[in-house]
Amino acid sequence: MNTLKTIPLVCVIAVLVACSSTESDWSKAQAANTAAAYQNFLREHPGGAHAQEANDRLQKIQDDEAWSDAQQSNSLAAYQQYLQKEPNGAHASQAQDQVTALQRAAAWQTARATNTEPALQDFLQKYSTGQEADEARAQLQKLQSESYRVQLATFKQEQDANKSRDSLKTRFGSELQEVVVVPPAGTEKLYRVASGPMTEDDAKSACAKLKKAHQRCEVIKRQGA
Repeated sequence: MNTLKTIPLVCVIAVLVACSSTESDWSKAQAANTAAAYQNFLREHPGGAHAQEANDRLQKIQDDEAWSDAQQSNSLAAYQQYLQKEPNGAHASQAQDQVTALQRAAAWQTARATNTEPALQDFLQKYSTGQEADEARAQLQKLQSESYRVQLATFKQEQDANKSRDSLKTRFGSELQEVVVVPPAGTEKLYRVASGPMTEDDAKSACAKLKKAHQRCEVIKRQGA
């Protein structure tokens, strides 16, 4: 009978010891407050009283660490990696905003470097708001007003065009502001020596001055306008 009475007592003691161990380990995990500490607690007490809370805190720490890494890198790839790793993370909305902003900035760099009406219009179709969109509209308006050139000569060989450009720039650079070689586009095969972009009125006025100086020229529509 004494043995039978002892068994329940031993069980009670075992439960108390287990509870004490769980609470002690949980206190240690909370004090450390690191991913490793919570992972260790969950390995030791997967079904413990604080398992769900430990898992929640672990996920938050991992989410914050992933977000911190993305911010430090501050690149499109880093933010996309964060979203793949933490699609429902606390910073998912911020990460998506950064992805959109960086994609928009990259698209604007390409459009600005191309600097043609089709390129700028394509950018504005994709991104109609924001600082880059305002800059694109301003540049598009400028291109549309300066859509002419004064053509001075044409050549089949780029080398000949470059030599002519250097000579004509020395003679007429003040009237034309700049003299450039425009490479062939589409099915064209000629290199054009011409002024930079101008308004139609400015191009006509400049060409008239050049003709008085016995320089052949004509006003042409700028390529890409």
